[in-house]
Amino acid sequence: MRPFVFVNVAASLDGKISDETRRQIRISSEEDLNRVDELRAKSDAIMVGIGTILSDDPSLTVKNEKLRARRILLGLQENPVRVVVDSRCRIPLNARVLDQRAKTIVAVSKIADKEKIEGVKKKAEVLVCGDEKVDLKCLLTHLKEYGIKKLMVEGGGTLINSLLAEGLVDEFYIYYAPVMIGGEKAPTICDGKSFAEKIKFKIVSIEKFGDGFLVRAVPLVSR
Repeated sequence: MRPFVFVNVAASLDGKISDETRRQIRISSEEDLNRVDELRAKSDAIMVGIGTILSDDPSLTVKNEKLRARRILLGLQENPVRVVVDSRCRIPLNARVLDQRAKTIVAVSKIADKEKIEGVKKKAEVLVCGDEKVDLKCLLTHLKEYGIKKLMVEGGGTLINSLLAEGLVDEFYIYYAPVMIGGEKAPTICDGKSFAEKIKFKIVSIEKFGDGFLVRAVPLVSR
């Protein structure tokens, strides 16, 4: 058993989520940022890969005060649990995701530096899943046991690729902004190796949203 997993990303028309420097680039419109905040507020946890932490240093919290208040009225914490997939435990100890605004789980593998793990444990829960890289099925099983039913994945492309390859994604939201970023080395929605067999999706909806458009799709096979 695992949580319901959905991916939400913002991309340029050519499918890029940043440029080759992998620095944070504002892609979403104001309307899309508000939509993302709603999705966060309705989720039990938000997950990203270590690349997103190192390049963007996100807080992964609900920005709107009314949405946080609504969570409290429902008997929930102000913010969802934050999950970082970090096989080698490279997360900086001053990363915003390690602040006290929400619980954080850092998932590492057995090859992660033990001394670094001890430092992270002072600020977050550390979960060891996998030998040389994080075993995502193992991680999702543990998250389900923690009571996480709905998991929002916000990137990056390598983590999304791994989740798709293992059939661990139930739904996909992509906001396409009316811009082109270009660059053959720029990160895409789904980085990493090509799939042995292409993964087919069913398009649920396509709608004009803000300056761009929003695509909602579901993979035809998930586990």
